[in-house]
Amino acid sequence: MRTARVVTDVLQPRNVLVAGMTGIGAAAAGDWTGVPWGLLGAVCAGIVPATYIQWERRRGTWGDRHVVDRTQRAPIFFVILGSLGLGTLLMLLGGAPTGILVAMLGLWGTTVALLAVNTAWKISVDAAVSSGVVAMLAVTHTVWWLAAYGLVAGVCWSRVALGYHSAAQTVAGASLGASGAAAFLFA
Repeated sequence: MRTARVVTDVLQPRNVLVAGMTGIGAAAAGDWTGVPWGLLGAVCAGIVPATYIQWERRRGTWGDRHVVDRTQRAPIFFVILGSLGLGTLLMLLGGAPTGILVAMLGLWGTTVALLAVNTAWKISVDAAVSSGVVAMLAVTHTVWWLAAYGLVAGVCWSRVALGYHSAAQTVAGASLGASGAAAFLFA
């Protein structure tokens, strides 16, 4: 159980997004100048939602960051969608590289799909985020990033081991997350 807790805490969406979006931004620009764009994406996709969850926890709305009751998750998805939308607008106005804009679009589409599925069935957001970031890194950098799916498997395992999700919920989340990288096919 301790290992599962460490894996789920270290590879939580906020952390995966900070690392991954920074790398995607760098790849999108072709050099370090994309890093600030990636960090803006990470703030919008990961930091803002994590801060909102923490704020609601302090208010007593939720017991922990996992928000295990799917019926309480909709506000989080709306915060993510709004934050991604605002971040994308700032990127458009600032002339961000196309690749980071496509990543934001992929995350936005994935979030819409997560919200839709979540209305009827609990799905793993942690698995979706980790899988989506790995897939986008593989598309923007090199196919060798697919080896990081070992970490995605670790995220899925930890979520099941801790009792937050079933195996089907993590596989569905990982599959949905990977589909977000499909946005790059149309860019």
